[in-house]
Amino acid sequence: MRISISSSFERTKSPRKAKSRWCRRSAKAIQGIVRTSSGDILLPADPPPSIWVLTDGKAGDEVQCLGVAERLGVEPEVRRVSPGKPWAWLMPRGPIDPREGADRPNSPIRPPFPDIAIASGRRAVAYLRAVKKASNGRSFTVFLKDPRIGTGAADLIWVSEHDRLRGDNVLVTVTSPHKLAPEQLSRARANPPPAIAALSGPRAAVIVGGDSRHHRFRPDDIARFAQGLDALASSGVALMGTRSRRTSPALDQAVAAVFARHGGWWWDGAGLNPYVPLLANADAIVATADSTNMIGEAAATGAPILVFEPHGGHGKLAKFLEALRRQGAVHHFAGRLEGARYEPIDSTGIIAERVREGWLRHRAELGIA
Repeated sequence: MRISISSSFERTKSPRKAKSRWCRRSAKAIQGIVRTSSGDILLPADPPPSIWVLTDGKAGDEVQCLGVAERLGVEPEVRRVSPGKPWAWLMPRGPIDPREGADRPNSPIRPPFPDIAIASGRRAVAYLRAVKKASNGRSFTVFLKDPRIGTGAADLIWVSEHDRLRGDNVLVTVTSPHKLAPEQLSRARANPPPAIAALSGPRAAVIVGGDSRHHRFRPDDIARFAQGLDALASSGVALMGTRSRRTSPALDQAVAAVFARHGGWWWDGAGLNPYVPLLANADAIVATADSTNMIGEAAATGAPILVFEPHGGHGKLAKFLEALRRQGAVHHFAGRLEGARYEPIDSTGIIAERVREGWLRHRAELGIA
């Protein structure tokens, strides 16, 4: 494994002074920080830092936190908060449920406190602040998404570009963090499932979602989507695809019928979902617009994304798609291949790097070698 020592510093009005101060404070702390040739960031070493993932258990929030922690090369400890009434009504500002205070033996924030706490979700905001206070400021706190109480919620906050929150400690990216790491894609490309390897010609991964808070697949949407897939397959593109838990039976059946007519591979639900192999081995990706996370993961592959929009939508989604269009990643799905490959858009690595930088700076300020 090829490794290299890596460090960086924040730009200030006086870059030379900032760099000098950074070097003096962090020379010892940087020792043992390495990056692999595949892009993983590894936090040291001797011993590695402890990391908590702090959420209320919602899968979407927890997956984003886990993605950042895993990209740091550390296996985190998952902590889940569960405030009762009336405390849950007071979130995100808090206070936390006293039954889950740090001094309680079964508390989700009981000590020993972590070196780094990564949290997400409205109900986790007050608990993250409680960790900061109970640890006497030693824990470096990170919050993913807008905490809704301002920039003081954590030492580092990540938000999507379509969110309004901005500040010196706020990192803004187009796509969200996820668990789809570059080395996963590389492994999946090197060893595709036989059903994928057998497909000839350009391959399009069809990633189908379903109804969401802002989108509804009406009968005319389903028919329009199926017609687009039929046209794409008729042009010589090999289809391979998968459904999600939100895919309705009507949508599933319509898509499966197109695949059956053209000899594509539609996952039948048996065994593990082939989501990662599909993305990794696609020349293009057809994705429904009901999930920004799904489209963000597709953008990490560098393959052009053809987005189908059913009825509905909202302003944040429109801004998200437009930002990806400007980068050449997203195109409207019109039943044909469009676009070209681009540099993969991987916000998870950017966020993990900023966490690493912030944690090193925090250690140096506390005088921890």
